[in-house]
Amino acid sequence: MQQRELVVLAGLKASGDPEADSLFRELARLAEAAGGTVVGEVTSSRSRPHPATFIGPGKVEELLALVLRTGAKLVIFNDELSPAQVRNLTNILKCRVIDRTQLILDIFAQRARSREGKLQVELAQLEYLLPRLSSTVEELSRLGGGIGTRGPGETQLEKDRRRVRRRLAHIRRELAAFEATRQVQRAPRKRNQTPVVALVGYTNAGKSTLFNRLTGAQVSAQDRLFETLDPTLRRLQLGPGEEVILADTVGFLRRLPHRLVAAFRATLEEVVEADLLLHVVDASDPEYGQQMAAVEQVLDELGVTAPQLVVFNKMDQVGTQRFRSFAVTAPSVAISAREGWGLDRLVQMIREHLPDPLVVREFVVPYSEARVLGWLQGSGRVLAHVYEPDAVRLRVELRASLAERVQAALAARSPEGVPASAGSRQSRPETEER
Repeated sequence: MQQRELVVLAGLKASGDPEADSLFRELARLAEAAGGTVVGEVTSSRSRPHPATFIGPGKVEELLALVLRTGAKLVIFNDELSPAQVRNLTNILKCRVIDRTQLILDIFAQRARSREGKLQVELAQLEYLLPRLSSTVEELSRLGGGIGTRGPGETQLEKDRRRVRRRLAHIRRELAAFEATRQVQRAPRKRNQTPVVALVGYTNAGKSTLFNRLTGAQVSAQDRLFETLDPTLRRLQLGPGEEVILADTVGFLRRLPHRLVAAFRATLEEVVEADLLLHVVDASDPEYGQQMAAVEQVLDELGVTAPQLVVFNKMDQVGTQRFRSFAVTAPSVAISAREGWGLDRLVQMIREHLPDPLVVREFVVPYSEARVLGWLQGSGRVLAHVYEPDAVRLRVELRASLAERVQAALAARSPEGVPASAGSRQSRPETEER
């Protein structure tokens, strides 16, 4: 078993910031998720970061004492550090120093399983690294070109920078190929107008557990941050002849680095293009309101406009009475994905809130149009049918967009050029399907 790394947390806790304590608790959970053990914490109440050491000289001395006392080999700051601050702190503390962004990138690197996921993580890591290499080169170039400022040192840095840029270009080309493949895979769904429902929410809200419950999939659903990184798609049957594509996606986080959002934008296209979002919320977390706000912020950055259904999960841990206290403007439902209750109501609400509504239409389908007949039986719910000499009259519940396509197809084949549907003839069904 790999030995866990001893970690000290550091950063600013501005007085009056209501999220300061919770963000540090979250940083500790991120450190644990990355394989570390938090052994201490040093915070500064400065109103703005110190330009050289972020937390100020006095707090750095306190941090050094804590590192020496605990034997920690890593210090993690709760904010993004400049290259100069990292260098200064590393020289003083004699141990590795990283910031929140690097920590999240490290967790993503551990969790990525697919080729595309690994490339997206590497893209974000290299984009984080590149300006830091550039900064070092620029500092050398400002020394005036005298003795000690030329030679292998600067040449190697320039080589490193060119190597990073070449690798970035190569990764972007590979990711563009993956994106093109996804577009091809989406085409049949768009042709068949199969709705897409995407699970979104804060990391560790229970999205993957819910995904497994609804679809019978077996994606990993451990109780740790960013357990899901690569998106997964499965078909979900809402009822007879009615299905949607359910997408499980990466969880969001407060102060999620913008470069990560940008790097994973292609993967998150399933969210952008979804017909309905299931915003899964950990109802047992006292900070669920701030977490919901963080998710909404990322969705805004992505330009997501799809309607939402708020799913308050883990209600088995808080009791259904608390559900009445959750004030949200979107439609909401209370469930427990782990225990499996509330899911029937959730499926019904998905059916009701898809933007393409269910309608009941009557179609007269000639016996020669077996393909149209099979399409209706496979894509809708047949409520009644009557066999006539030349055709079968069907009363079907299906999506409005599909109903229009069937009507157009039948109209194109009708001698009069009019839709053979919508009940122009009234006849009592001989058979009702309940």
